[in-house]
Amino acid sequence: MCQKRAIFKPMTTEQRQHLKQRCGGSWKLVLRFLLAGEACCRRREKSQVIAGPGHSIAVTSKGVVYSFGSNSSGQLGHGTTEDVWQPRPIRALQGIRIIQATAMTGRTMLISDSGQAYVFGKESFGEVETIVNRGSKIVTTPQLVESLKNIFVVQAAMGNYFTAVLSREGRVYTFSWGCVGKLCHQTDQNDVEPRPLLGALEHIPVVQIAAGFCYLLCLACQPSGMSVYSVGCGLGGKLGHGTKTNEEYPRLIEQFQLLNLQPMAIAAGSWHAAVVGQDGRVCTWGWGSYGCLGHGNEECELVPKVVEELRNVKAVHVATGDFTTFVVSDSGDVYSFGYGESGSLGHVPENHEQEDMHENVLTPKLVTWMKQINERVVQISLTNFIYWNAHTFALTESGKLYAFGAGDKGQLGVELGAHQTEKGKPERVDIDLG
Repeated sequence: MCQKRAIFKPMTTEQRQHLKQRCGGSWKLVLRFLLAGEACCRRREKSQVIAGPGHSIAVTSKGVVYSFGSNSSGQLGHGTTEDVWQPRPIRALQGIRIIQATAMTGRTMLISDSGQAYVFGKESFGEVETIVNRGSKIVTTPQLVESLKNIFVVQAAMGNYFTAVLSREGRVYTFSWGCVGKLCHQTDQNDVEPRPLLGALEHIPVVQIAAGFCYLLCLACQPSGMSVYSVGCGLGGKLGHGTKTNEEYPRLIEQFQLLNLQPMAIAAGSWHAAVVGQDGRVCTWGWGSYGCLGHGNEECELVPKVVEELRNVKAVHVATGDFTTFVVSDSGDVYSFGYGESGSLGHVPENHEQEDMHENVLTPKLVTWMKQINERVVQISLTNFIYWNAHTFALTESGKLYAFGAGDKGQLGVELGAHQTEKGKPERVDIDLG
């Protein structure tokens, strides 16, 4: 059964035996590790969309990549620095099948089905817009990350000040932000060598990573079940350990055991985080500004807390951004809560009053416009950066893409009216990702 999984097929006998030992010594545990990775990430033959800060990346089920939006640093990969207002395929990637994408301000990283990583935009793995060196080099077409050539990468995540990648064997590596030992290594912000994440996860396979503002979440697969570890900046309690202190090494979030919840997927917003359990429950924690945790208030939660308003909903997907959260149910219904600026929550009242579109929402609210699509939503992606107006994408089962929120740089991929800078109602993007 392991041999039927896409990631396992090309591995050598030696690599397979190594993975078996890493997973706990049995092929049954290897299979669980492989299936868990497929369940929490849209890997291999699955379309994907990324709502980056000002620019957007869409990957079709065949691995073709489209990009559009802000392009001041070449982050769209078209060989220019001109903004693009409609989805455009990245010609330089012809013949390369992409399975995963991630984006941050001014830069993009793509992962191919052969485990290689490509980057373009600002030539840095760690800097953010507020501290960028004005002399930084920009790359306008996808370039292979040479330092990762010997690591088979299956997922990448970009946070502020750092980039993280996940290998086929479940190892986590990070670039940049090792100063003062913040990610268990001592390097400067422009370090281009991948550094293994040391500590508790050295011998535990990880199936998913998620990066927020200066912190990283890791979903690990152990013989006893699934677990979540966090490392980095603890401001607002976003690491989930009951304190606001930093963690230099990955630390187990123990609250899930107390809640009797088996984590299935993780999401790291700028200042808050979320988990979907195998039983469909949703937990949130961290900074609660604008109601982004869904608990009916704006208080911080220092440990994961079940969102009670969703107790009658079986969630299968969660997405987090800058003080915003989306949840998708097993029936395809979409709920959102948090910061309502730019209309990125998708709540458009029948009278279309502008004030209502921008209201903050303190508890999960059904995005009623999405029900009119008459098709199951499988993925939500929203902007996860505090210095950009947010936009949101909803991807359906058949590969249809809908966009709403800020569109002032062309990042929605839809036409805006005169003097219009945003879309409150989800609108179909003229691209088929199926």
